[in-house]
Amino acid sequence: MSLVPTRTGAMPFGPEPTFPPFEEMYASKRDGGFTIPAIPYERVPERYLRQVVRDTTGERPGSIVVNTRQHYLFLTLGNGNAIRYGVGLGRAGFEWSGRANVKRKARWPKWFPPDEMIDREPELERYRASYDDSRGIWLGGMEPGVTNPLGARALYIYQDGRDTLYRLHGNPQWSSIGQSVSSGCVRLMNQDVIDLHSRVPDGTPILVR
Repeated sequence: MSLVPTRTGAMPFGPEPTFPPFEEMYASKRDGGFTIPAIPYERVPERYLRQVVRDTTGERPGSIVVNTRQHYLFLTLGNGNAIRYGVGLGRAGFEWSGRANVKRKARWPKWFPPDEMIDREPELERYRASYDDSRGIWLGGMEPGVTNPLGARALYIYQDGRDTLYRLHGNPQWSSIGQSVSSGCVRLMNQDVIDLHSRVPDGTPILVR
């Protein structure tokens, strides 16, 4: 029996969650005061579209597992199934792997490119951040929006209580899914990261391998 839904989005097995047809999942939507463009899902390899599959990760229920070889992110469901999302990953020299946890989640986050990224890409200088000790806040960065590289949601990855500076996040460049082109973060289509964000609490374990 095939574990991949047809282009109608119909699931071949299993209990909830069930998803609407792909054209509905990846349609344009209003969220947080922004309009997220529709994804031309017909141009995305079907294996990277959100779907329920058998859980072959070996991880406990409620875990996030990123398979870097296949460009998949799995959320294990605890019933023998998992939700699978297609992802984009870090290019050569910027990969990250290991076990960690989701420590914080954000809706329409600001983007604070690391200083080393700005040093590599001087055109990002206008987004350099500084910390205001008197108010306890970061200043600068890129404001939230549909062109922000972090997209509609961000999940912040911590390891041993420390920020790794790596994120699971949305991205406006749907064509990067299935590619290794980022500065190390795991990127999803905005419609998918909204779904993932809604399903996982702070503390969710994550394995990138």
